[in-house]
Amino acid sequence: MTPIASAPVPVAQLPFSRKHVYYLAVSSMEQLIGSAVAAVVGVMVPMIVLAGSPHLSSFMQGVSAAVSLIGIALGSMFMGRLSDRNGYLFYFRLCPVLMMLGATIELFAGHSLALFMLGMFLAGLGVGGGYSLDSDYISELMPASRRFMCVGIAKATSALGFIMGAVGCYIIIRLTGRASAWTYLMLIVGGLGLMTFVMRLRWWESPAWLMAHGMSDKAIKAAQRFFGSHVTVLPPAKPSSVVNPSWAAMFSRKNMSRVILSGIPWACEGVGVYGIGVFLPMLVSALGLMPADAHGLHRIELSVEITAWINFFILPGFILGLCYLRRMWHITMLTWGFYICAGGLLILLLANIFHLPMWTSIVGFFIFEIFLNAGPHLVTYVLPAQIYPVAIRGAGVGIASMLGKVGAIIGVIIMPVMLHLGGIVLVLIVSIAVMILGAVISTIFGPKVLPNPHKKLVN
Repeated sequence: MTPIASAPVPVAQLPFSRKHVYYLAVSSMEQLIGSAVAAVVGVMVPMIVLAGSPHLSSFMQGVSAAVSLIGIALGSMFMGRLSDRNGYLFYFRLCPVLMMLGATIELFAGHSLALFMLGMFLAGLGVGGGYSLDSDYISELMPASRRFMCVGIAKATSALGFIMGAVGCYIIIRLTGRASAWTYLMLIVGGLGLMTFVMRLRWWESPAWLMAHGMSDKAIKAAQRFFGSHVTVLPPAKPSSVVNPSWAAMFSRKNMSRVILSGIPWACEGVGVYGIGVFLPMLVSALGLMPADAHGLHRIELSVEITAWINFFILPGFILGLCYLRRMWHITMLTWGFYICAGGLLILLLANIFHLPMWTSIVGFFIFEIFLNAGPHLVTYVLPAQIYPVAIRGAGVGIASMLGKVGAIIGVIIMPVMLHLGGIVLVLIVSIAVMILGAVISTIFGPKVLPNPHKKLVN
């Protein structure tokens, strides 16, 4: 008897394999690199100030540190929009090229503030473009049963980026021993960008994008290139009548609740991740967590070392969040994550005001970092892919990421200014208020956009 050929298996129903692990790693690279950029910038700015090339006021320190975030915001919004229209693959490869170009320009920046900003902007543009694409590829290539877990794991790689960025900067400072070596720090980002580009040379167009645009034969062929001849792609359950919506449609009254829920909490989280994360070496110094007799480059070196140790607590936060990602309503994780973050910052504030023992400040810092990454930092990344249909997902994710980076930009620009005007007390008060705002917005809009599935099961 002739054996009966088995029916093709939809991509979403494939068992998890080593191929999935590889595709997840390649698609997650912008998360890692974006965090590495934030860590590197936080070290570059005080080194530039120390080297005196160029001289930067507190406001210009914030602006300089925010340039990469401006690039991320624009890259997220416009590349997401372009990818919805033209396909994902070209932009998926373009993003690491922009990072490499930006890192190369930094090598020759020297005394030029304009070159410094151009290099950081281009690197940010590449990272932001990747932000609007990586969750899309992960959402469609991973098995349906593990999809949100894999999207969460991708976000968790940002913890490795913060650690790699801080450790890389520490090594370069130790090897060179001079503040002018800030021009070499972006080599960390350039090397990661090169590795990403090489891995994406053997990559294919998004099967879901091809299917959503009526190219079913090409969609099946792309899926087979990813996983082999035994797979297929199912058409969308509810084909969208709007393939390339206008900006007015994206911000329409019907869609506005999605925009607010996916964007505003992300902006509040961005203040914590980038506003505090980028200037963590400065904040560590302002909190008195290092010897008082440390000065100059040695003080920067010590602050980077302490920052690297603090960044190690980002990873346990993500692990904690991943453990609850499939068990808990994501809006609960988002809301209570913000509230607990505010509590951690409140401990820091009280420790500073009442001169409590140093371990109190360290506990507050750790509570903030762990629950920021277990809740808001993780959930705001997972959320847009859940609430937007595939036909407008690139634009929706891009808008959410852009709004998140607007919050980050504001946080980064005002952080050194607040340190100058009101010290660490003002920084902590404002940061607590932002965390509470994120919790309130999540509470109001979360149930409307993403109803509690566990509640439905109970009822």
